[in-house]
Amino acid sequence: PQKYDGTEDAQKLLSCIYRVGQKFGVHHVIDVLRGAKNASLLQLGHDQLSTYGIGKEQSEAHWLSVCRQLIHQGVILQDITARGALRLQEGARAILKGELSLMLASSRSQETVGKKYYKPVYDEVLFEILRQRRKELADDNGVPPFVIFNDATLAELAAQKPQHEMAFLGINGVGQKKLERYGSEFMDVIRHYQAHQAKAQN
Repeated sequence: PQKYDGTEDAQKLLSCIYRVGQKFGVHHVIDVLRGAKNASLLQLGHDQLSTYGIGKEQSEAHWLSVCRQLIHQGVILQDITARGALRLQEGARAILKGELSLMLASSRSQETVGKKYYKPVYDEVLFEILRQRRKELADDNGVPPFVIFNDATLAELAAQKPQHEMAFLGINGVGQKKLERYGSEFMDVIRHYQAHQAKAQN
């Protein structure tokens, strides 16, 4: 199988394991990541976690593959004495902090999706400014950057440059909650950048 930079996927999975208290098995963690609405998950209030639904663009098979690889690499332990609960091991912290990058084997389903997927043509300077703002917000909130927006969402923001709420809501990876929480911050960056560009051209 082809290898890809799986750092962001690993961060999402590790963060989710941490958020559910390292007390649940593979399938529950994947359900939270993919935004499932099953009764036990809702009863536990896990639909309120910051990691709920952050992996919904990927299939269950994809997340199972990521999970197996991280167990194999010793980043996660599957505790058979506690109903297969996933626990973070040494090395997880460095990945979560972005100090360590990780190459993973892509699952077959991802390779199929990958052929259809294309990256939008985006403004690379604006993309870097948006990434910097995301890092500042992540540091302020004590969360990994992808919890705010992933790179694909930032690339689309840098391509579409939305400056009002309806346009911002139309970007992949933006929901009502994220619009309310972060929309004005990122739209301010885009407006400021556009104004600066216009001034530079005159």
